[in-house]
Order: sequence, then structure tokens, then C-alpha cells
Amino acid sequence: MKKLLLAGVSIALCATLSIASEAHGDKEKKEDIARHRAMATAHEAAAKCLDSGKKEDVCSKELQAACKGLAIGKFCGMKHAH
Repeated sequence: MKKLLLAGVSIALCATLSIASEAHGDKEKKEDIARHRAMATAHEAAAKCLDSGKKEDVCSKELQAACKGLAIGKFCGMKHAH
């Protein structure tokens, strides 16, 4: 039973990855690149905000505003430990 379940999960994973890799054409790749650059710019601005001495919650709110619509979640696609 475990082998059958493992085989099913493996097949589903391979199918998902295969579909996902084919789904991105040149237009989608360019859009992804632009989003990553926008997120990097937003993160650089957040670093400069913190470096300027502003409080973390202020910089976090600025980051959230800059990343609205770019990434999933409130951490602009990136969450790290403190």
C-alpha cells in the first residue's frame, strides 16, 4: 500500500513539474524577471529604511506597500528569522 501511494505521489509530482515548466513562455519569463527585479528594489528600499534608523514596523509597512501585487504573503516573497 505504501509503495502504491508513493508511486502515485511521484507520478503526480512529475506531471505537475512537467506542466509547470511548459507553462512559461517568453512573455511569462519576462514578467517573472520584472517581478523579481521589483521585489529586489523593494527589499533594497527596506534595507535602506532600516539603515536610516527608522523603526522596523515602519519599514515593514513600506515594504508591504511596495510589494503589493508582486509576491505572495505580506513579506514580499521572502521571510527570514530574527
